[in-house]
Amino acid sequence: MIHYLKRNKVNVEKYDFCIKNALNSRIYAYSWYLDIVADNWDVLVLNDYEAVMPLPWRQKYFIKYIYPPAWTQQLGVFSSNTISEELIVSFIKAIPRKFKKITIQFNSGNVFKHKNITERVNYILPLNRSYEEVYKEYRADRKNRVKQGYRNNLSIKEVNIQSLIEIGKRYYSYLNINNDDYLKLKKLAFYALKKKNGFITGIERNDGSILGGVLFLESKSRITYLFSVVTDEGKNKQVTSSIIDSLIKDKISSNKTLDFEGSMIDGIADFYKSFGGKKELYYLYKQKRI
Repeated sequence: MIHYLKRNKVNVEKYDFCIKNALNSRIYAYSWYLDIVADNWDVLVLNDYEAVMPLPWRQKYFIKYIYPPAWTQQLGVFSSNTISEELIVSFIKAIPRKFKKITIQFNSGNVFKHKNITERVNYILPLNRSYEEVYKEYRADRKNRVKQGYRNNLSIKEVNIQSLIEIGKRYYSYLNINNDDYLKLKKLAFYALKKKNGFITGIERNDGSILGGVLFLESKSRITYLFSVVTDEGKNKQVTSSIIDSLIKDKISSNKTLDFEGSMIDGIADFYKSFGGKKELYYLYKQKRI
């Protein structure tokens, strides 16, 4: 039986155990992660946490609605057992009627058909082979850019999240990331690093100034490319190519998957594909209730 629990009634130990051991585990679904990024969240639970479906929600003008919080690409249903289409539909039907609008980005392990879903595209790179095998699948132009990045003799090192946020505000204002979402990102980075569920890799000039960097999240099965920024100089010096290639070398043969987190934008998707990224589909579900 599927039942609805408010956040303060959730058995966090059982809930997180379900997320950790799920066949389709995603770091976004952990309780600590949702506590940071979601305004509110409750959960649907099958029996004794055999499967769970977190429900991040907001309220506006007395209307409650389910939404995808910033910094969460894929949520949906999670379980250590095979998730059937029927189970997914049962979870959707179990969403309380008080939520008048529903927007959920289901994870790639939730495969189902429904009139209210739209197909979305992600790119992933399995790291279960040697570096040489992965490198062979880099596109020729990406190999050249990686080599160019290394020729610049820049230092790859750990940097702090505030440095990346400052670059983001200066060079990526067109993304319209608000201060509240940047604050959530800062909290996420702090907590993920503290729990050893994340790391920040950056590149700096000889004078110590940061040219760019990436916040990676790391869980049992995935390394998630969550937030990446570069300065104009960093872009010219192929900072991002160097960081990703360095990450692949470091994590190769880990049996983990590098999750690029997108993209539906052709230029960004092309960048991920140039590393040999493979297409992975997930589904956006939208419903309005009268």
